[in-house]
Amino acid sequence: MNDIRGVLFDADGTLIDTYDIILTSMRYAVNDVLGCSLDDAELMAGVGTPLYDQMLHFTGGDETRATEITQIYRDHNDGVHDARIRAFGDTKAALERFQAAGIPMGVVTSKRHAMAQRGLEMSGIAGYFQFLIGHDDWPEHKPAPGPILRGCELLGTAPERSLYVGDSPFDIQAGNAAGCATVAALWGMFPREALAAERPTFMCDSLTELADRLGI
Repeated sequence: MNDIRGVLFDADGTLIDTYDIILTSMRYAVNDVLGCSLDDAELMAGVGTPLYDQMLHFTGGDETRATEITQIYRDHNDGVHDARIRAFGDTKAALERFQAAGIPMGVVTSKRHAMAQRGLEMSGIAGYFQFLIGHDDWPEHKPAPGPILRGCELLGTAPERSLYVGDSPFDIQAGNAAGCATVAALWGMFPREALAAERPTFMCDSLTELADRLGI
């Protein structure tokens, strides 16, 4: 992995711990308002793809209702976000190591740009990244490779010299399709088996372990 020249990260579940924020909002929007009776695993299964697509699934393809439930989710999420948002414990220290090694970094997320930026800023890590590509910044979305390829362009690194780090199967699918090396973040929202099935380049238990494996 010594030929890696740039690193792209997913945001939720990779850099910042938003599991409880997302789950609470999912329970409210999908179970309480929409009237479903889904367990937590079902509610969280699509996290990492665009929110509207998840809601379209929950509404059985009803586009009007999906739009309504998406907004209800966002309103609830906005209300609890700031009090609960935080970076994972070793995130800052690991990012310091990447920065000290001269490795450029960016964020590619399926979250809206403004909300993702807000999360990075409130977690105290926004300054480590050259850019953020959110859901509303690019027409194609994970698991398609487009936003990650755009991230490589902004980093100025070829995909094969770039690393994409994410905690969802959709992250690994997108990174692999882009031709990047991929790292499955085992500290995030999805179980090891689901991530291993997507054949990441390797899996790590922490960002500290990733920095160690890259020798920085």
